[in-house]
Amino acid sequence: MEQNNDAAIVFDHVSVTRSGLSILDQVNATVPRGSCTVLIGPNGAGKTTLLLALLGEVGYRGSITLGGGRGLRIGYVPQKLALDRGMPFTVAEFLSMGVQKRPLWLGISRTAGKQALALLDMVHAAHLIRRRVGTLSGGEMQRVLLALALQQNPELLVLDEPSAGVDFEGGRLFCELLDDLRKSQGFTQIMVSHDLGMVAHHATCVICLKRRVIAQGPPDKVLNGDVLQALFGMHMGLICAQDHTHSMPGTSVAEPSSREHRHA
Repeated sequence: MEQNNDAAIVFDHVSVTRSGLSILDQVNATVPRGSCTVLIGPNGAGKTTLLLALLGEVGYRGSITLGGGRGLRIGYVPQKLALDRGMPFTVAEFLSMGVQKRPLWLGISRTAGKQALALLDMVHAAHLIRRRVGTLSGGEMQRVLLALALQQNPELLVLDEPSAGVDFEGGRLFCELLDDLRKSQGFTQIMVSHDLGMVAHHATCVICLKRRVIAQGPPDKVLNGDVLQALFGMHMGLICAQDHTHSMPGTSVAEPSSREHRHA
């Protein structure tokens, strides 16, 4: 496949099969360099699996090319992190674990402490530096995880439903923060979301996935009744036709009680 110098990621005929079940089937898609690209689709469509393939966490057929073949530094923000809420470490200690050589029980080095504070300041969360990680709310924890991802000075930031479990206002502020960081830091962003309102307002590119790519491109071209009907069924297509979903902030395509399987 020809290299595309304007592409941060090229998915070329990417397929994933698990226990004889096809999760992804011949996915061909391009993530433009510097874009905020959002994967949308119904539960079980393979969105998280595509991210895991990108991160090298699941095996796949086909190819995934980063940075035109030269590779990219990647930062990853998971949907949630399994932590023992009883652990006594602070946010500063959490952010310092991977950057200082001496054991944390001897204290945080001055360099690590300064870096932790600078990272938290970037995500507007400097006030959390002395808080215990186990006491953080969902929105606060997402900012800390974002700070941790930025520690890698990423060229590509990968996020799996970063607003899951966060209220509408918190999700909006988080997306605005990501927009500002992407523009100031110059990274490419790829993420999963079920919130079509967020996608319409913040995405620069949308990849519509249902095992295969149904459509891809700018949200104003892609989020139309035909595509949404192909993704989510007649009901969503009718909603879009009547209410112009792409202009409605907060429109979600996932039931609150429904959660996509971790590997789908």
